[in-house]
Amino acid sequence: MKLLEKIKNKEAVVGIIGLGYVGLPLGLEFALKGFKVLGFDVDESKIPLLKAGKTYIKHISSEKIKNAVDLGNFDATTDFSRLPEVDAIIICVPTPLNEHRDPDMTYIVNTAKTIKKYLRKGQLITLESTTYPGTTTEILQPLFENAEQNNGEKFIVGEDFYLAFSPEREDPNNPNFSTATIPKVVGGVTKNCIDVSVALYDFVIVKTVPVSSPAVAEATKLLENIYRSVNIALVNELKMVFNKMGIDVWEVIEAAKTKPFGFNAFYPGPGLGGHCIPIDPFYLTWKAREFEISTKFIELAGEINTFQPQYVVERTMYILNKYQKALNGSKLLLLGAAYKKDIDDMRESPSLKLIELYKENGAEVVYNDPYVPKLPKTRKYNYEKTSIELTKENLSEFDAVVLSTDHSDYDYKFIAENAKIIIDTRNAFEKAGIKQDNIFKA
Repeated sequence: MKLLEKIKNKEAVVGIIGLGYVGLPLGLEFALKGFKVLGFDVDESKIPLLKAGKTYIKHISSEKIKNAVDLGNFDATTDFSRLPEVDAIIICVPTPLNEHRDPDMTYIVNTAKTIKKYLRKGQLITLESTTYPGTTTEILQPLFENAEQNNGEKFIVGEDFYLAFSPEREDPNNPNFSTATIPKVVGGVTKNCIDVSVALYDFVIVKTVPVSSPAVAEATKLLENIYRSVNIALVNELKMVFNKMGIDVWEVIEAAKTKPFGFNAFYPGPGLGGHCIPIDPFYLTWKAREFEISTKFIELAGEINTFQPQYVVERTMYILNKYQKALNGSKLLLLGAAYKKDIDDMRESPSLKLIELYKENGAEVVYNDPYVPKLPKTRKYNYEKTSIELTKENLSEFDAVVLSTDHSDYDYKFIAENAKIIIDTRNAFEKAGIKQDNIFKA
């Protein structure tokens, strides 16, 4: 195969569609390993930044982008008519849920239709966006096989073009694993498809894991995130149960994880965040209905996790009441807006839901986050809020401080010394060695 030879010689040009938390680091890995990379994105504001070697994602350094640009291996554009220039097209676009918790396939479908317009023989298309089993062969394959060019010729998968699914496994700011060091599952439609896609990823990923079909690869990603969702739901439920019993769930987890087998520690929190765990399980729930199967376990876990912001608000009401205060009319400071510690990623952050619920109950809410100076507009929320400074005066003026995201940058001792009431959803203060009567867990 001509494409296989181009990949082996690093002559293949890699195209990345979607330069966000998944696409940008992947594109940089290819560029720094010697491949020419052309990134595509509909957001025009990203392009000049990337061309200048600058970042817009905290945990991806400008230095890394600049190195790729200076090598002459990385470029970015909003012009999708340049798709014929690339040999491999890797799709890294969002796959959200709609208001009914059904998959919103708009980004994948629109991207596929754009690729269809420019598809040429010999190209590889790999989908990395998390989706339900069957997406690659049910949506993408028919679209591309019917990609009639000017001469009316149809393309055959595995011969005229190659198609695969390889789920992203990004964990932003993970100190132990990065794009290149996380093994990659790859499922091709045909043997030729798997051979080409594995050859490409082998250059930048520590280990590729070929599977028998795209559907298996799609299902693998869902299993990984459903596993986390269900286990997080379990500890979230135990948190609520144990609290009623006067038992500290964090202490229980620490004791349980001393068992050297049969137990993996998961931790409760104010709700699920990030693009994967709050969303991906419902892709399988939706697809299972086609086969008249009810995914009770998955849906129950989703209900428990979705309820957590409400539980934090109810705990806040209870705690304020102990101090003869009502939530209605209280001034609250929310610590942390990102969905996890030490990053600026706001996707599905439970902090946004907390702000909504507190406001609905009459509280005035401001926030601090060292990585999020201004709350961005999301698909659901558009708050006009900017991060306030954590001074002694600012901390002392609030009726309660609610810790939602346990950033390492926070001076927990300073906060504890100056806040009237602290509601800790992450057990961060105790982990910092601080125990006070005005610190409550939620």
